[in-house]
Amino acid sequence: MKRRPRLAVLDGMRLAAALLVVFCHYTASDDAWGSPATDLFPGLHDVTQYGWVGVEVFFLISGFVICMSSWGKSFGDFVVSRVTRLYPAYWIAVVLAAVVVSLWPAVRQLNNWTEAAVNLTMLQEGLGVHSTDGVYWTLFVELKFYLLFGLFVVVRGVDYRRCVMFCALWTVAGLAEQVAPNKLLFMWTEPFYSPYFCAGIALYLMYRFKPTALLVGITLISFVLAEYQVSHRVARLGYDTTNVDHRIAAWPAQLIVAAAFLLLTLIALGVFDRIQWRWLSTAGALTYPLYLLHQDIGLTALHALKGRVGPLPLVLGMISAMMLLAYLVQRFLERPLSSALNRAMKSGMAELRYNSAPAERRPTRVQAPAEPERVPEPV
Repeated sequence: MKRRPRLAVLDGMRLAAALLVVFCHYTASDDAWGSPATDLFPGLHDVTQYGWVGVEVFFLISGFVICMSSWGKSFGDFVVSRVTRLYPAYWIAVVLAAVVVSLWPAVRQLNNWTEAAVNLTMLQEGLGVHSTDGVYWTLFVELKFYLLFGLFVVVRGVDYRRCVMFCALWTVAGLAEQVAPNKLLFMWTEPFYSPYFCAGIALYLMYRFKPTALLVGITLISFVLAEYQVSHRVARLGYDTTNVDHRIAAWPAQLIVAAAFLLLTLIALGVFDRIQWRWLSTAGALTYPLYLLHQDIGLTALHALKGRVGPLPLVLGMISAMMLLAYLVQRFLERPLSSALNRAMKSGMAELRYNSAPAERRPTRVQAPAEPERVPEPV
């Protein structure tokens, strides 16, 4: 395959998805303000109350990016890349959030430090343990996708056929859960979110190879299922997510989903290949720490500062502060921790391969070369 330019617009899309979620938490929720957000942000609230759809956009992008970043990798390399990408920034965010909400429990409270320690595994959702920060539930969904994709595709080698079969089987399993509800099946099929991952995979195959009727079909089916499921998300989660006391319409959420599908399709078709603005790549690198850090830390700060500054200027200032915090975390903490974890995991994988091979076939031990500083992959 001919080398393609970096997908800078994809980085911008990730940042836009993160900002949707941030604006939703800051201007569509009453948590930080002690009064209705609808009164504080008239007009704006009507739009930002749908910002939670940014999570669905993340899942769509994730299907595309994971398929791209795992191509040609062994299962061990895939595990190393995912762990070193997800965990360092997450560990830092868990510790910071736990400290903030334990010292200033005005908006959120830390139940106990044992639960915070469990959060460091990223498995708390599976154990029924309270998440230290509200956004962490999405990472468990990501982990399940990585595990399924790794076991059913990467372990045998990522190729066109296996990716298509994975999308087909995961979709069918999700439909089976809808017909015959089962908690275990629901946990692994993720019917609310699997259409986004499957569409992302199909769109990456279009990008890597070319559009075909098969790939267009997978994308369209996933799109229809995504639109159906997001309307159910509005019905089931609308009140809790936006703290409103009236029923909200589904069509704005469906419109955001449609726009995300259209934009990623245009990216896959190479429409934006010429756009190589460096600031988009920099912004994309900040997206993950921004997403992890913004909610409980930001809401606590907003609560402390409310009344001293107008609500909208305060929100804009807080978003700027959270982006600065995300940059500092990414530049001075996440990078060195990721590099150290990467070296340690590669060494561990080398030991696993060496000690798992028959004695007569074991390769000569060779010390791994020093790792160059790497730019983190997108989630």
